[in-house]
Amino acid sequence: MSYFKLNLKTLRKHKSLSQSALSDELSLTRSTLSAYENGSAEPNFKTLMRISDFFKVNIDRLLRQDMSKLTDLELKKIEEGYDVDLRGKHLRILATTVDHDNNEQIELVPTEAKAGYTAGYSDPEFISELPRLSLPFLDQNRKHRVFPISGDSMPPIPHGSLVIGEYLDDWSQLNERQPYIVVTREDGIVLKNIVDRVTKDGVLELHSTNPEYESYEVHIKDVLEIWRFVHFISKDIPDHNLNNAELSKQVSLLQRDVRKLMDKEK
Repeated sequence: MSYFKLNLKTLRKHKSLSQSALSDELSLTRSTLSAYENGSAEPNFKTLMRISDFFKVNIDRLLRQDMSKLTDLELKKIEEGYDVDLRGKHLRILATTVDHDNNEQIELVPTEAKAGYTAGYSDPEFISELPRLSLPFLDQNRKHRVFPISGDSMPPIPHGSLVIGEYLDDWSQLNERQPYIVVTREDGIVLKNIVDRVTKDGVLELHSTNPEYESYEVHIKDVLEIWRFVHFISKDIPDHNLNNAELSKQVSLLQRDVRKLMDKEK
């Protein structure tokens, strides 16, 4: 039994919205929204995703849990963005492609499609239009995707490299300060080392290996996908050598970071 029609009505009333106001927010007609609420019609996948995003409720909860039994405080927490499924026990959507033998393929997100990935990452049509690669050295039992990376924030990986990620379904198993490809609503696709502060503060702390770049925080509700870094492909050979001036500069930057950490401890 799906609780969708009941939950839609519950969430709408919790936000004190009329059917007309909510239908405007969701780009629907009032009659369509009314049909959803009385169960005479069901939304397609794109509309379901739009409703899920608007109310900040994961799709599995929207369909399978009777949210009318939640307290006002619990509904408020969800409204504030705390309906985060770290372990992937509920429905986490990953659009993918398969070959004629039903084996998952490795999609390449080209540079020109990078900006559109945050909007199309869960759209099967968008994903199906991406070019595919054959990389037989990868674990065939894992899902992989290739992303373009720009900038010099993550040496020794050069600017313009392609990074290969392994899809991470369980976000509670992050290895701190290990590189991950993180897809967020605001920043798009980034390669960073992660410090997991979700349990304490609801955020991931993202670090670059280049000390000239300061770390920053991303709220977990703004994270769309996480891929564990596996390999990178580049036409350039990474340069590990530093001259004295560069070495001195990096030592100064590290000293600055140490002072900041000491100040936080006070």
